Amino acid sequence: MNLSPHPWFARKGLALLTDFYELTMMAAYRREGQAEREVCFEYFFRDLPPHTGFAVTAGLHSFLDYLDNLRFETDDVEYLRSLDVFDEDFLGFLSGFRPRCTVRAAPEGTLAFPNEPVMQIEGPLLDTQLIESALLNMLNYQTLIATKAARVCLAADGDPVLEFGLRRAHGPDGGVSGSRAAYIGGCVSTSNVLAGKTFGIPVSGTHAHSWVMSFDTELEAFRRFAHIYPDRCILLVDTYDTIESGVPNAITVFKEMQAEGHNVRPAIRLDSGDLAKLSKKAYRMMQEAGLEDPLIVASNDLEEDLIADLKRQGARVNAWGVGTKLITAYDCPALSGVYKLVAMKNDVGWRPRMKISSNMDKATDPGRKNLVRYYNERNEPVGDMLHEVGEDWLKGVDNGYIIGRRRTMPHLSVRIREAARGESLLQTVVEDGQRAAESPGIHEIRRYAREQIAALPDEFTRLRNPEIYRVVLSQRVGEMKEELLNSQDMAD
Repeated sequence: MNLSPHPWFARKGLALLTDFYELTMMAAYRREGQAEREVCFEYFFRDLPPHTGFAVTAGLHSFLDYLDNLRFETDDVEYLRSLDVFDEDFLGFLSGFRPRCTVRAAPEGTLAFPNEPVMQIEGPLLDTQLIESALLNMLNYQTLIATKAARVCLAADGDPVLEFGLRRAHGPDGGVSGSRAAYIGGCVSTSNVLAGKTFGIPVSGTHAHSWVMSFDTELEAFRRFAHIYPDRCILLVDTYDTIESGVPNAITVFKEMQAEGHNVRPAIRLDSGDLAKLSKKAYRMMQEAGLEDPLIVASNDLEEDLIADLKRQGARVNAWGVGTKLITAYDCPALSGVYKLVAMKNDVGWRPRMKISSNMDKATDPGRKNLVRYYNERNEPVGDMLHEVGEDWLKGVDNGYIIGRRRTMPHLSVRIREAARGESLLQTVVEDGQRAAESPGIHEIRRYAREQIAALPDEFTRLRNPEIYRVVLSQRVGEMKEELLNSQDMAD
């Protein structure tokens, strides 16, 4: 199915999804005769969430759909006119505006690391400035949630993870975009029906405590639900007392269903209490009753550390429903993604630009760059290097290592060892405002992300104190950065 990304990312209406200063700069660029100057911006993030060794990029499809349909509607222009800030020349320009950018991006689902460009935008200064806020909004949030989901799935160690976050999400868009990102990160389904319809994500869910409470007895509630949904019956057993009533009543109903000829897997959900202790007792009770291979789903404010602890304690849970702490990225509510100018074009070609900060970690890497990932003979990634566009990024692979420069100390050399092959990650997805290729479907994106995570050595995927993945500059970019750091004049 070729589904549209989200009702909020519909065919019109998002031109004003921007910070006001983007518009004031656009108008000023136009007054100064700078609007058509060709520039290059890059999107990257500065830091990973705490204790996280990698990020799963997400949000590209949403951004490309936004870019496809970026138009200032009549009421948008009228609203801007009412602010009494912009002249009629600029407002008239906006009425006919169509983005003319070229976009190169790492495929959605690519693993990414701090300070490497996963998206590059080239085009007129005015166009590239406008899209900054929307791009950051879409990529930062979805990448954050996809990354959190990947960690939760790593902790679950092969058990299915069900995303239950809608009711605690940050608004409708947080719910729908978050469900999409969680699926890319590895969740097998969502409770969010709109996300299921919009993106083709499998949906899951059974009943709440209110279903049980609406009947005179728990046993009657279970029987009626099983009668209506015999092929997808998961009974929530903790409304009153999990061990004294919930599990025994569920066992009664599942044995009745089997006696009636239903080939159903006995399945319960635990939503409170000591999940390790209760799951082990419930499993034993169901086994002793002759119910083989029971499915025990756990929920209740789960996240990766608690899941890992429960598994270490021998919990008999084999599916995990994760909501609040996934959809809100509870321990790290924002990704530090930024959008920075790295090059401008003049009469003789591209000139690098660089933000120099008193904090060297915030100094940007200058120039239009290629992001290249190197792999060893076992097809494991061993390091990434930022090359200048047009630079030979395979040079040195035959030696088994690549020599580059450190990002924060570009005068110092560094090696990426065991490099057997390289892969350029940035692909042209939009050229002069037109889509260059059809976006892959969400199942393909999810599969690609899972393959990438599986190929990453364990030291980068552990839940605490992961190894820091190597991201370095090429010799040429390192020299360029060192030269600009030493220069007192950043102007043309």
